[in-house]
Amino acid sequence: MKLRAVLREAVTQFRRAGLFFGHGTHNARDEAVYLILHTLKLPLGELDAVLDRELSPGELEAVHALLRRRVHQRTPAAYLTHEAWLGDFRFYVDERVIVPRSFIAELLRDGLAPWVADAKRVRSALDLCTGSGCLAVLAAHAFPKAQVDAADLSPEALQVARRNVKNYALGKRVRLVQSDLFDRLAARSYDLILSNPPYVDAAAMRALPREYRREPRLALAGGRDGLALVRRMLAQAAAHLNPGGLLIVEIGHNRAALEKAYPRLPFTWLETSAGEDYVFMLHREDLL
Repeated sequence: MKLRAVLREAVTQFRRAGLFFGHGTHNARDEAVYLILHTLKLPLGELDAVLDRELSPGELEAVHALLRRRVHQRTPAAYLTHEAWLGDFRFYVDERVIVPRSFIAELLRDGLAPWVADAKRVRSALDLCTGSGCLAVLAAHAFPKAQVDAADLSPEALQVARRNVKNYALGKRVRLVQSDLFDRLAARSYDLILSNPPYVDAAAMRALPREYRREPRLALAGGRDGLALVRRMLAQAAAHLNPGGLLIVEIGHNRAALEKAYPRLPFTWLETSAGEDYVFMLHREDLL
């Protein structure tokens, strides 16, 4: 059977099953391409060159087995392959952590320019709610002189983060801390604090597709209005920022609720591929 036919069959199955996407791909075809090429250990960017490739019986069974798991278990693709990509960076993931998908990753590609004029002047950074450690790893690459703390409440998530930190040989620059936000960081302050915290509100949690229910609830649920952790950050962040320091937080679809709750805070909304409503920035001085 040719890869072309296997792909066509997979797309039909995914559509009939009503699968939900959003963990690295956004439609049935892209997800089927990814899972098939990954299983066959073929380059992800060279589909056209292999569409007429004949699959051996063993290869065909391996592909079908993975596709069956995706359809019947509703397991996100990233958990099936144990990998997630943010730009050119590959991260190990499993069901102990949320699948990485942060707009902050886009901003780190350019070292947070123009808000950070000189990446080498950032000497300390904190990634709150680090999960898989992805933003901590990206921050360490974006700011080569920085020591990075990566904090999370979940010891299971930190086990995954430790693996990713080791994979990028950053053990000397990224420190993992089990902490409920700032609780175990009392004496530390930073030039930069990043966070992609749980921000799904209670109503949205009740309506989550099955794929999202496979992720840790702790990494998703943000309380009644999705801002439970963000409120704590805003109350405490100034004490952990150096003069001129920046707080950058992703909040999903909660911009209107946040601005209503904090009408006097001068939020700067950062441009991402999805628009300007998802990531805010504040200076330490704004929070005092």
